[in-house]
Amino acid sequence: MTTDALTKTRWVYSFGGGGADGDASMKNLLGGKGANLAEMSSLGLPVPPGFTITTECCTHYYANDRQYPADLKAQVEQGLAKVEELTGKTFGDPKNPLLVSVRSGARASMPGMMDTVLNLGLNDQTVEGLAALAGDRRFAFDSYRRFIQMYSNVVLGLDHHMFEEILDEHKERLDVTVDTGLAAEDWERVVADYKAQVENELGQPFPQDPHAQLWGAIGAVFASWMNDRAKFYRRMHDIPESWGTAVNVQSMVFGNMGETSATGVAFTRNPSTGENRLYGEFLINAQGEDVVAGIRTPQALTRAAREEMGEKAPSMEEALPEVFVQFKDVVERLERHYRDMQDIEFTVERGRLYMLQTRNGKRTAKAALKVAVDLASEGLITEEEAVMRVEPASLDQLLHPTIDPASPRDVIATGLPASPGAATGKIVFDADTAEKLGGAGEAVILVREETSPEDIRGMDAARGIVTARGGMTSHAAVVARGMGRPCVSGAGELRIDGKSGELYARGRTFKEGDVISIDGSTGEVLAGVVKMIEPELSGDFATLMGWADKVRRLKVRANAETALDAKTARQFGAEGIGLCRTEHMFFDPARIAAVREMILADDEAGRRQALEKILPMQRDDFVQLFEIMEGLPVTIRLLDPPLHEFLPHTEEDVAAVAQATGLDAAKLLRRAKELHEVNPMLGHRGCRLGVAYPEIYEIQVQAIIEAALEVAASGKAAPCPEIMHPLVAKGEEMAFLRRLTDRIAEKVMADKGRRIDYQVGTMIELPRAAIRADDLAQHAEFFSFGTNDLTQTTFGISRDDSGRFLGAYIDKGIFEKDPFVSLDQEGVGDLIRIAAERGRKARPGVKLGICGEHGGDPASIAFCEDAGLDYVSCSPYRVPIARLAAAQAAIGEREKDR
Repeated sequence: MTTDALTKTRWVYSFGGGGADGDASMKNLLGGKGANLAEMSSLGLPVPPGFTITTECCTHYYANDRQYPADLKAQVEQGLAKVEELTGKTFGDPKNPLLVSVRSGARASMPGMMDTVLNLGLNDQTVEGLAALAGDRRFAFDSYRRFIQMYSNVVLGLDHHMFEEILDEHKERLDVTVDTGLAAEDWERVVADYKAQVENELGQPFPQDPHAQLWGAIGAVFASWMNDRAKFYRRMHDIPESWGTAVNVQSMVFGNMGETSATGVAFTRNPSTGENRLYGEFLINAQGEDVVAGIRTPQALTRAAREEMGEKAPSMEEALPEVFVQFKDVVERLERHYRDMQDIEFTVERGRLYMLQTRNGKRTAKAALKVAVDLASEGLITEEEAVMRVEPASLDQLLHPTIDPASPRDVIATGLPASPGAATGKIVFDADTAEKLGGAGEAVILVREETSPEDIRGMDAARGIVTARGGMTSHAAVVARGMGRPCVSGAGELRIDGKSGELYARGRTFKEGDVISIDGSTGEVLAGVVKMIEPELSGDFATLMGWADKVRRLKVRANAETALDAKTARQFGAEGIGLCRTEHMFFDPARIAAVREMILADDEAGRRQALEKILPMQRDDFVQLFEIMEGLPVTIRLLDPPLHEFLPHTEEDVAAVAQATGLDAAKLLRRAKELHEVNPMLGHRGCRLGVAYPEIYEIQVQAIIEAALEVAASGKAAPCPEIMHPLVAKGEEMAFLRRLTDRIAEKVMADKGRRIDYQVGTMIELPRAAIRADDLAQHAEFFSFGTNDLTQTTFGISRDDSGRFLGAYIDKGIFEKDPFVSLDQEGVGDLIRIAAERGRKARPGVKLGICGEHGGDPASIAFCEDAGLDYVSCSPYRVPIARLAAAQAAIGEREKDR
């Protein structure tokens, strides 16, 4: 007897008939779809009955070489029997057949990434029974052809295009353009051709046993959890592979049973703007896949929306008025119950409404802000809940340029404003090209008839997406909104010829590689490049940021060296500079000659002579930063990279530099070779430069203190300079550097006759520094964890080279995430905790922060909150992300303590 049988693990949970075995709180076990179907059933809403196979079963399936638990079959049969009882139909009965849908349902929404099969249970006998029961032979065979095509693609692995070609041939023969133009006998001929195609491809007939069909579909859904597009989507959205997917088996209801039947998708609020009104689309006499696949042009839900869009086809409100009133009441009830904007799928079968799904709707960052602020203002949620409702990383959508309204617009096509924002790039017609060129750093716009889940990589690589077909809830629209990519969908006037690489629009021809722009907020496709403007971060953004700032504990600083970066950081709410990399100032063309002169000097006197030229330049830079920061702390890292980085290396470059600067070419080349290191990342860099050539750090300290005194003397807010020594490993190093810093600072202040407060600290980026932090704290008033290098030195992995192999580590589950993107909390994180604990023990008031790229990563910020650090520092454009993430981390820590 198996372990499963002994423990009697429950793998199947039923729902429907006004009750359910589960509820919304069981999302981890039942997946988002299954949990919400159970919840809606318990609320008494009209939900077709069914059952959910748990995510734990998926985990078992993959842990046991794709084998099902021993007792799963019996539990599925029990679940199926309950559905038969509730519907009064029997699965496989030729006269009274129960048909089901088989859908995936992970705990996190993954639209279009996994597989679905509809109309399952149809065969040559049950299709006749369905036709007799419905009194509609055309409907029955339309459903049968849909099932054959979907099952053949999802379960049997056949290309769906071969079926589309057969259907197109029949349409051409009949001289019709839409599926609804085919009569019953036409669909019978299509079904016969479909079955013949399957047998021709596979060497065996299309499966006729409904139970075999069911298990084939269940296996396909579980298998789709590990398909390439699902894995890519999980990586993109940080969804762990270990979560698995549930499988939902639900009795079919039919939106393709004539003019009183329909199917649709709705959002309780606009997912692009957040506006509080019903938003969505529906189709009469259709099934759900027709809406999202863009095969037919959907119609508006409300009359107001239809009039705004200039559409003539009646809205649901006009075509099915009684059902619409019931539907509007249900969706309003669902939003109040879940206290969030809902994404709803529904079907109307001969005038009767059925709810097929509800979930918290995916939305743009702009919509997320508005919905969260509005729900709090409406009293449905608290301010803190509103802060928790917005994904910090999504704010990135708001922090980049949009099209200048005053810019001339050469509009070549208009479609639907499917995902806001703007982008400019070269036209590409397929996802592979988009991935290749986008990966090489080129800006591309992916232009397609319609997108499919297989296009996910190309969509991610593109700056924007245009489709000729599809509505606001098509695959392209939903995925683009989730990615933060601008998208124009349903631009029907475009004619796309991917084979010849041409796009025809309003009498003009554009070739692959030509530049276009798109405005996802208006639905316009524009020729050429357009002017962009910076966003204004006011209104709902400012309101939510204010709520976030009230609850967060961590301070948020920015990494900035230039006046522009510093001003941008202040605009985004930075509370100081956490990392000013002084070497970035050296690379300015006006300064590099003096830096090279310093490096070429034969002795200290020569170096000091060159450094005297650098001194006023650095001082002026620091004056600007101190003035912009207005008394906020500014952490300045002294020179860090090895000196060879400032020198040319090839003979051609050396000759060019020598001619431009007057420096001796032979000496330049010789010095570059002398400074060459086998592993410069671990070589003569960081504080080791200050120990070997103390005059370099002396000049930098002098520039910092003189700049601070100058700003303070001008009557502006007194600066708070924090002088940081990089790559320190030993207490003796820190002692030497502290003495150097204090000696120069005291001399400058004595010469000027004024004093300024300053702090001296170190960047901890070596494991030894973390472990011996108590030694460093004897001489350092602050630690800034340089998590980029600390990750490199902990793992022994070069960040610059890791891209070649880290993907394989992530694919194989060795790394859950790239440790250079999201902090390795077990290894690097433990070193940070050790350093914090030992540093505080030696110096109770030591200030602690991080300044690596992890400072803008929400998961890493949550770690910093838990570890008790004082601040994080990140790039200016990520400051709002860090502010919101810090607030969410503080709320999360409070929740843990309750």
